[in-house]
Amino acid sequence: MASLIFSFIAGLSLGTVQRLGALAGWITYLGSPTYRRRLRANLEHALGAEHANRIWRQVVAETGKQALELPWILHHPQSQFEQLVRISGWEHVDAANARGDGILMITPHLGCFEITAQAFSLRKPLTVLYRPPRKEVLRPLLEAGRKRGNMNIAPADVSGVRRLLKCLRAREVVGILPDQVPSAGEGLWLPFFGRPAYTMTLAARLSEMKGVTTLFTWAERLPGGAGFHMRIRPALAPLEGDTDTRAALINLEVEAMIRENPSQYLWGYNRYKRPKGSAPAAPGQEGQA
Repeated sequence: MASLIFSFIAGLSLGTVQRLGALAGWITYLGSPTYRRRLRANLEHALGAEHANRIWRQVVAETGKQALELPWILHHPQSQFEQLVRISGWEHVDAANARGDGILMITPHLGCFEITAQAFSLRKPLTVLYRPPRKEVLRPLLEAGRKRGNMNIAPADVSGVRRLLKCLRAREVVGILPDQVPSAGEGLWLPFFGRPAYTMTLAARLSEMKGVTTLFTWAERLPGGAGFHMRIRPALAPLEGDTDTRAALINLEVEAMIRENPSQYLWGYNRYKRPKGSAPAAPGQEGQA
C-alpha cells in the first residue's frame, strides 16, 4: 500500500503535490492538539509572539508541503532535479575541491531538506547520515530513493559514523542534519534560540578533522511549484574551538539560516525534548554560548 501511495504521489506535478501537502498540513494541525501546541510554542519562543502570529499559518502549510514532497522526490527521476533546483554558492564547493579538502555539508530541517542531497549528488558524490524510519514498511521505499546515482547513505550508528570519517579522510563529501535530537550520551545541552536543546556533537567533531571544509546549505521552496533555490555558504563566523564550542556555534549558524525564511522551518519537531536516559539541562544553561 505504501509503495502504491508513493508511486501515485510521484506521478503528480510538484505544484499539485505541494497544494495537497498544504491541505495535509492543516489536517494534521487541526487534528493534533499536542502538535498544535508544540508548533506555536516553539515558533513564539524563537521569534516572539508578534512575528509568530504573522507567519504561523504559512508554517502549517509549508510543513505539510515538506511531508508530501518526500515521497515525490524519492520516487521522481533524479535527472529532472537539475532543472528544478537553482544552486547559489557552488563556488565554495569548488574552492574546497581546489584545496583537496573533504566537505562536511550541514543541512537543518529548513525548506526542502530532502532535495539538497539529491541535487548536490548530481554534481558530486555524497554520503548522508540516515536514520531509518520507525515504520519498517517505509524503510525500503526511503532507502531506494536515497541510494541512487552518486548518493549513498550511512546508518545513524557507530558503523555509519565510521563510514563518514572514512569518506572525509578520502576527501569526499558527507551530509548531516544537525538539529535532530541525538540519543542520550551523544549530545550536549546547548542554547537553540536561547533555550537549552539537546544538541548532537557529531557535526562539531567532524568539523574538527584536518582537511575538512564545513559548509551550510538549505533549499528554499519556491511558490507555485516553481522548484527550489539551494543556497551553499561557509560559516558566518569562524568555526573554531573545542567540540562544545563548535556545537554551540553550529546552533547559531542554524538559527541564522532559519531567520532567512522562518516559515519553512519544521517548528512542530520536538527539538527541546529530553532524550530517554539523559540528564536534564543544568540550571543557568540558557545563558551559555
